Parts: sequence; C-alpha cells; structure tokens
Amino acid sequence: MNMENLQISLPSDMVELVRAKVAAGGFTSSSEVIREALKVWQSDEARHEERLATIRRKIAEAEADPRPSLTEEEMDQHFEALFKEHE
Repeated sequence: MNMENLQISLPSDMVELVRAKVAAGGFTSSSEVIREALKVWQSDEARHEERLATIRRKIAEAEADPRPSLTEEEMDQHFEALFKEHE
C-alpha cells in the first residue's frame, strides 16, 4: 500500500479521543485510528449512495408505471386496509 503524509487539524476533544484509543492499546498509532475512522466513513458513504440509488430507481419505476395514479381518498383507503391487515 502506498502511503503519503497528510497534516490535519482536529478539535482538542477529537485529539484526546485518538490519543485515548492508542493509549488503550486498540491501535498502534494515531494514523491507524484515523485510517480506521475513514474506512468507517467510506463504508457509511457507500451505503448512503446505495440507498439513494435504490430510492431513485423506485421513483423512476413509479413514474414509468402505466397504471393510473390513485386519488388521495383511494390512497387513504389503501393504507387503512393495510394497517387493519397488520393489527
């Protein structure tokens, strides 16, 4: 793995958290703590993008649906029936 140095500034509370993690023995260095945090962030971002893609796909499918749209009253009736089924 190719490594590069990066200088960053963190608030004091975050610096203390990083140092505490290293001192507790869970990590060998501050860099390792930051790398792990970035991996978690990267994973969260990927899941967020997947959720957005799913939502966009469902919207596109709904817009392409040839069936007629329901009125507000028809929607209310539909959801009331669903709720009653699951009581």
